[in-house]
Amino acid sequence: MADRVTVIGWDGSPMDGAARAALGAATLVAGAAHHLALPEVPPGAEQVRLGSVPLAAQRIARHRGTAVVLADGDPGFFGVVRALRAPEHGLEVEVVPAVSAVAAAFARAGMPWDDAQIVVAHSRTLRRAVNVCRAHPKVAVLTAPGAGPAELALLLAGVHRTFVICEGLGTGRESMTVLTSDKAADHVWRDPNVVIVVGGHGAGAQSGTVQGSGWLAGRPPGYPGGRRGWALPAGPDAGPDGARRGERDGGPPREGSGARLTTGESAHLRAAQLARIGPRPGDLVWDIGTGAGTVAVEAAGFGAAVIAVDRNAEACARATAAARDAAVQLQVVHGGAPQVLEDLPEPDVVRVGGGGPRTVAACAERRPERIVTHATTRDEAEEAGRVLAEAGYRVECALLQTVELDTSQWRERDRTVVFLLCGTRV
Repeated sequence: MADRVTVIGWDGSPMDGAARAALGAATLVAGAAHHLALPEVPPGAEQVRLGSVPLAAQRIARHRGTAVVLADGDPGFFGVVRALRAPEHGLEVEVVPAVSAVAAAFARAGMPWDDAQIVVAHSRTLRRAVNVCRAHPKVAVLTAPGAGPAELALLLAGVHRTFVICEGLGTGRESMTVLTSDKAADHVWRDPNVVIVVGGHGAGAQSGTVQGSGWLAGRPPGYPGGRRGWALPAGPDAGPDGARRGERDGGPPREGSGARLTTGESAHLRAAQLARIGPRPGDLVWDIGTGAGTVAVEAAGFGAAVIAVDRNAEACARATAAARDAAVQLQVVHGGAPQVLEDLPEPDVVRVGGGGPRTVAACAERRPERIVTHATTRDEAEEAGRVLAEAGYRVECALLQTVELDTSQWRERDRTVVFLLCGTRV
């Protein structure tokens, strides 16, 4: 019985000596139809169409002879190697790689890709793949039938991106198309393909002039701008609670109050809110009543897609500027909640920084995994908690008190008291 399998990657170019030798000695060859039609496949070898990899692995394990699996591109990069190495198959895997489809796509486009995020889109992951495209300035999407350029474009409605669509890589029908995301749904594309999704416009987007880290592939999650820590003051003119001078107000958050931060919205509260939001790549976070955009920007820094909402135009401008300064992607929507929420895509997590119980109830109707909000009085906290509980959420509430000290004299400088509520869908 076979306990070893050689996996050969094929990118359309002639096979090297190691690949030809392994394939020439094979008594079983598994692959897609176009792989099995290659002239290098021995005519007497048993052929297995590679549909279900686990089923093919079982046949390979039972085979008495030398087995080879053919795969497109680099089979260790979102390929068959992971499935073949599953412990239940008992196979020892040797890999002869080729150029991955992602590397080939960026090469055709003449763009660097060490600063790109890479996702796989199929029916189960399409929404999360789109959220990564919302959150990052350069993303490569490995597509599947029903989760291609048109579907990406439809779900990205309202967010401008440039698509570089590479079809038939490594074949005689290879092509590359560059167009704006709003035009992608007007065409029929061949499956599968690679879509490079770039933020920005015109030549800059096409040439990939997006600043990367220079030493670490992709964009590392964490505080935007490379600063150490998180929930830090909003800027050099920020007070101890992260609110910019002139924006603080001692009253409770009210509908449309996003133009300023309340006394309770301290850096310590933001830290607790972010801990409960738990922003991750692939998530879509709504930040309603975003104010200066501090929570929205930090959530985006952790890799989540974020839509920041405020009815105050000045607050929207501040949030946009904060995202630009931190070099994160942020979609800012000017409008009043809850009405403006009707046209937004489905969220995974919602932070309600302003809007009251009506907004909390409207968010709960969209059934996000988690809703985080706060209140400055017990009555307001009880009302918000009741709305969440009636909507089927498990409610957690904590009373947070922080005292800021002037360390030059060790005297109390500021004291905040706030109720933090977190509703988790059950």
